[in-house]
Amino acid sequence: MTDVVRKILEQGHYVMIVNNGTMTSRLNEMIQQYPQELKNRLGFKFSFHYLELKKRKLLDMFFSNINSIRNGGCSFSLELTPSDELIPYINEVKDECMKRLGALCHITVARDENVKGFGILTKLSREKYTEIWSQFNSPLFDFKIKIFNQKRNEFCYAGMWGGILELGTGVLRACDCTFLRQNILDNPEKPINFKPIGVCNKEQCHNGHAWLGLGMIPELDTPSYADMRDRVDKNGHHWLRPDMYSFLSSKLEHLNRDDMFNEYEKKRIRKKANIQNHIWNIREILIGSTRKKLSKVYHAIRK
Repeated sequence: MTDVVRKILEQGHYVMIVNNGTMTSRLNEMIQQYPQELKNRLGFKFSFHYLELKKRKLLDMFFSNINSIRNGGCSFSLELTPSDELIPYINEVKDECMKRLGALCHITVARDENVKGFGILTKLSREKYTEIWSQFNSPLFDFKIKIFNQKRNEFCYAGMWGGILELGTGVLRACDCTFLRQNILDNPEKPINFKPIGVCNKEQCHNGHAWLGLGMIPELDTPSYADMRDRVDKNGHHWLRPDMYSFLSSKLEHLNRDDMFNEYEKKRIRKKANIQNHIWNIREILIGSTRKKLSKVYHAIRK
């Protein structure tokens, strides 16, 4: 991946790598071999698996790697996924963060995907869950808990202004949970079809802190993505370096004003998207029904 990341950076892009902070050799390779001009546009989002790191006695290595990234001239952000099992260790987590980084980690919100429409992954009430994890004063948590289970009905430019590209396959999706996809490697000479989803057919925006924070829905007033990733430590140092902070503070509509649709165009795109969503939902129902029937047959055969 280090060669791939370098090629992406050399084309002028900004990169943030999600990782668990234990790949010491790869992290050092990027720090030592990339010129500073590339590292100015490189960031790392460290997933903080506190209980696992503690159990495996890897906390020293984990924080050492984060500080190597910071001292090596890259941006970083530290994020903890809250769980009920972690609640008794909250003070420990805070102490470790302050001692080793001079700032508290960010907190995300975990989805319970076994619940229809998705719930928060906790046995607590939403109010109690929010009260407990708000003590980290994380703008990321504050925004994610605010938009959790909020249906988005505004016009969304995902798919046109951004998307999810699987580097290994070439499959490009409009966002985390849309059926709109294409393979851009099937015919590399063919132009990529950048078209917006228009209307979302899901109960909530998955990873809305990124999509909405970066401005996929222009009329929404949201914190910037930089504000949900950065921290200022007790010595006044930012987690995000100036270039990365400036880039992640921008909103997509500022760069795409000439590509925004009027109300008539939005209505036309929404109408087409609604038809496509209905077709997709019927397909999912049929596939789900077939899976259930096959499962019954399978279990009957086993018996």
